[in-house]
Amino acid sequence: MIDKIEILNKISKIEDPDLGKNLADLNSIKEVTIENNTIKVYIELVQPIFTIYEEITRKINDAITSLYPTIEVEVNIAERMYDLSKRKVLKQVKNIIAVASGKGGVGKSSIAANLTAALSLTGAKVGILDGDVYGPSQPTMFGLDEQPFQVVEMPDGTTMAYPLEKYGIKVASMGMILQKNEAAIVRGPLLAGYFSMLFEQLEWGELDYLVFDLPPGTGDVQLTLTQKIPLTGAIVVTTPQEIAVADVRRSIAMFRKVNVEILGVVENMSYFIPPDLPDKKYYIFGEGGGKRVSEELGVDFLGEVPFEILTRESNDSGIPVVFREEAENQRKIFLDLVRKINKKIRQRNYKILQIPAMKISL
Repeated sequence: MIDKIEILNKISKIEDPDLGKNLADLNSIKEVTIENNTIKVYIELVQPIFTIYEEITRKINDAITSLYPTIEVEVNIAERMYDLSKRKVLKQVKNIIAVASGKGGVGKSSIAANLTAALSLTGAKVGILDGDVYGPSQPTMFGLDEQPFQVVEMPDGTTMAYPLEKYGIKVASMGMILQKNEAAIVRGPLLAGYFSMLFEQLEWGELDYLVFDLPPGTGDVQLTLTQKIPLTGAIVVTTPQEIAVADVRRSIAMFRKVNVEILGVVENMSYFIPPDLPDKKYYIFGEGGGKRVSEELGVDFLGEVPFEILTRESNDSGIPVVFREEAENQRKIFLDLVRKINKKIRQRNYKILQIPAMKISL
């Protein structure tokens, strides 16, 4: 005979790998039902769950089948979410990630595109918003050059604009608003106004993640935008050399000024591996700069991304490198980055859920 209490005791000890607490402590087990030869488990986990879904499912299945080897197990996982309705914009987007750099030329847009692509590989609904007005790269990286937004006329005579979609990813860019030569004469408030159109007037719909490819630098435009966007957190991209690392300090200081959590630092172009010498690593731009500045400033170092010819070719040809069959190494690196980023986001979201709602006595 199947003992429901025994099952509950067994699965309650399973630990959430990101939060370091077991399912009982997290009050995650909502129901366990027994139907003929099937045990159905209903749990609730802090979102986003995509990088831990399979692990938690396997652990629950293994725990129950260790007690009842011939039983069928069905695991149903729901997301625990805090209220987004009070946001002024992007009320259907669960997590908003800014990808920034203190200076141009560090490959920020390439990192943003491939992080977005890697997030989509986990099964999430994702979008990317390219706000780099002086060098909008995402239309090229996703093969959407010179394509306008989709505009639909509604029955009441109004129109709705939608981001474009490629590889299952929603894409919008400043390059879809401005003419190629127009960026040079757009300044200050006008620039911020153009950028605001991309998240205030486009219908993004329900997304698990929206990645913002912010303009490089730490000026007034960046400050204004980070204050208007309800960011979950920021990722700062650098290259190893000291001149780039120095700008990381300014980027992190900017985000801290507007109370945006730093998810971590990614070091791009960390080393080069020649295709004909796969056991060799050449540190063309120096070594370890990203890790050193992360330790200095007390933020997580998320990892190193090598300089590879395949990545450059992919950027130019309109397909993120993580989607290329032959790019197993790059895909593994970006999926590892995504796991680390997701852990930070889930820890942040858990803290928010722990903040008790204010009760007003009348």
